[in-house]
Amino acid sequence: MTGRKKFAPRLVALLAGALLGAPLLAADLKVGFITSLSGPVSALGIPYHKGVQAAEAYKSVIAGRKVQLIVLDDASDPTVAARNARKLVTEDKVDVLIGTSGVPGALAIAAVARETHTPLISPTPVTVPADDNGWTVTVSQPFPLMVAAVVDKMKASGVKTVAFIGFSDALGDLALSSLQQAAEPAGIKVVANERYARGDSSVAGQVLKIVAAKPDAVFAGNSGTPGALPYLGLAERGYKGQIYGTHGLIQADFVRVAGASANGLLVPSGPVMVADQLPADNPVRKIALEYRAAYQKTHGAAPVDAFSAYTFDAWLLFADAATRIGNKAEPGTPQYRQALHDAIAQTRELTGTHGVFNFKPNDPYGLDKRSAVVIRLDQAQWKLAP
Repeated sequence: MTGRKKFAPRLVALLAGALLGAPLLAADLKVGFITSLSGPVSALGIPYHKGVQAAEAYKSVIAGRKVQLIVLDDASDPTVAARNARKLVTEDKVDVLIGTSGVPGALAIAAVARETHTPLISPTPVTVPADDNGWTVTVSQPFPLMVAAVVDKMKASGVKTVAFIGFSDALGDLALSSLQQAAEPAGIKVVANERYARGDSSVAGQVLKIVAAKPDAVFAGNSGTPGALPYLGLAERGYKGQIYGTHGLIQADFVRVAGASANGLLVPSGPVMVADQLPADNPVRKIALEYRAAYQKTHGAAPVDAFSAYTFDAWLLFADAATRIGNKAEPGTPQYRQALHDAIAQTRELTGTHGVFNFKPNDPYGLDKRSAVVIRLDQAQWKLAP
């Protein structure tokens, strides 16, 4: 005996295989997800969270790398949203940010993304400054596109005057400007502009002014559970005109709170809400039904909102871009974040649940008219409008 240990051939082979395989073990990709799990925007934030959970279960390995999801609650506070974003980038070294539930919070995160050169995929519509340089994109439809679809319905119904009531924040501003942009060419006059805060408990004063203006229709620029207030107020005052809203109302809590006051409400939507009614050759149908199946498997129930599908689409966009990067850069580095930024900007004909994505440099929106349908609330059920 020489004192040297002898290894069985099988053990030697296993050790050799492990050593050879070591360089192939890729670092995890990290997704920093910010949403409103509490506070007034949680009616949107909770569905967003459920959507990203379904997406993680649907595709947990991308380009041979396991994805780590880090979730933070911003409590519906834009300041907290920005602080969370900075922590995720500087401390957790995430490769991409996804979030959040409200426009003010999303804009706060976008500022951090721009400063730290970290890609942000927002499920919420945003308007970014010219110097954003493409660090923020959104998987939501452009507000003007969605509101234009509703205005087309107004015009077809003979509406000549419309009153606006919306949030007194960035979302309300965006909704109003989109309505004005579409209404004038359609020969429809905006005869009132009333606002309220998300945390308000009554809009009685605003509704009185709207009813006094005698509009043919009312369009609300709001979202989530607080979005029910105008419809409840209009019903109390016996308003009989047509009622319209944004895609921010497509969720169960709104339907529950608004009740009969919102019966007949027309809103724009992504095709995911009526996936089973789409033609078999529609490109969205397949992935939308796969999303529903993944959601059902993850949460034990079918989705009843459009919001969870936005974060599902955000994950699909990230996955597609990361797959095209492959091993060209190492996750957790500025080089990888730059590569991901570039890959997202080069996305072409990526099918999601809300439509088909095509991004251009320095344009945060990637969806076109294929992403918009109009649905009607009929006895608490959303149905495709004729």
